[in-house]
Amino acid sequence: MQVLISGGGIAGNALALGLAAKGIRPTVVERAAAPRPGGQAVDLRGQSRAVVERMGLLPAIRERRLHERGMAYVDAQRRVYARMPAEMFDGAGPVADLEITRGDLNDVLLTALGDGAEYRYGESIAALHDDGSGVDVTFASGLRGRYDLVVAADGLHSGTRALAFGPEERFATHLGGAMSFFTVPTPADAEPGWFSLHPAVGVAVGIRPDADPATAKAIVTLRAPADPALRGDPAAQRELVRQRLTGVGGHAPEILAALPETPDFYFDELVRVDMPSLSAGRVTLLGDAGYCGSPLTGMGTAMAIVGAYVLCGELTAAPGDIPGALARAERVLAPYLERAKQVPGGGVGAMVPGSKATVRLARAVAGVLTSRAARPLVRRMFIGADEAAVPVY
Repeated sequence: MQVLISGGGIAGNALALGLAAKGIRPTVVERAAAPRPGGQAVDLRGQSRAVVERMGLLPAIRERRLHERGMAYVDAQRRVYARMPAEMFDGAGPVADLEITRGDLNDVLLTALGDGAEYRYGESIAALHDDGSGVDVTFASGLRGRYDLVVAADGLHSGTRALAFGPEERFATHLGGAMSFFTVPTPADAEPGWFSLHPAVGVAVGIRPDADPATAKAIVTLRAPADPALRGDPAAQRELVRQRLTGVGGHAPEILAALPETPDFYFDELVRVDMPSLSAGRVTLLGDAGYCGSPLTGMGTAMAIVGAYVLCGELTAAPGDIPGALARAERVLAPYLERAKQVPGGGVGAMVPGSKATVRLARAVAGVLTSRAARPLVRRMFIGADEAAVPVY
């Protein structure tokens, strides 16, 4: 089976590793010039944790895990008014007991994969022609190839999805906000191991521990209308973040100081992707390209890994029936994805206060959510997806 994977992130690399373990050597094209290091912390819990254990990755992930103690809610003067320790919900709350940076998880996947796949960095798909028995692909470099299956694992703004399914606007729903992530020097008063969160009017400011104690990850969530022009304008993105953080308090001053020179600035609107089908002929979608729920769900990495595991399992169970395998994989994944794409807590409107009055309300709600009486409810908010079982392949 000749498989082409577009995208060398978590989803694409997890699928490549699974296929390689079954004796299939896929080709992976990645627009970036090399694997992307660093990135935000991602968590593995429930079904996704079970999957990485089945893949034999759990020991390597544990070696590189982040030791996060939990979430601390702080006010403008950095005073803690509520805490949510990781153990409060048996590792199933907002901070899981198994956290790792996205770059480190990707490195674990690539190390396990070794030379089990052909990687072409600095490459992407320019055109597709599916004739029913295979897909003829033209690459941006001018090279051509023919494949039995093309997997679009190239993210929320997937160019491969656009070629096979049509414009992004048909499938994307704006959720009323945007998020920015980037590396900053660890603030002098940051509590080791704690994810500090400061909700303010129109913006929520977070400082999260990094693998390197000298650095931290800034997380900025803001209310914002849809603005497609921002997507291709990093200068305008940074300016919007600067405006929203000015005068906010908390750790915003340290974040603002690092903003102009941070090497890994990331910004995107909060968008959910809903596809009528994950496959069009012999082209199928994986990860954010097919079922992005936005970072608000906290389940993007889990969906990518579980999706790759199920897709690989169905493809290798019936290698002579690719269309049937794709249909079965979609049916198996549907209940899990439906739950995993749900945003816990009510979305941007609940996470980012819109006025001073709702800032005060958010503080009161944080106190309730961290109380002993609310623990069963909060725990259920974060384990809903894992009630949908995934087969063992």
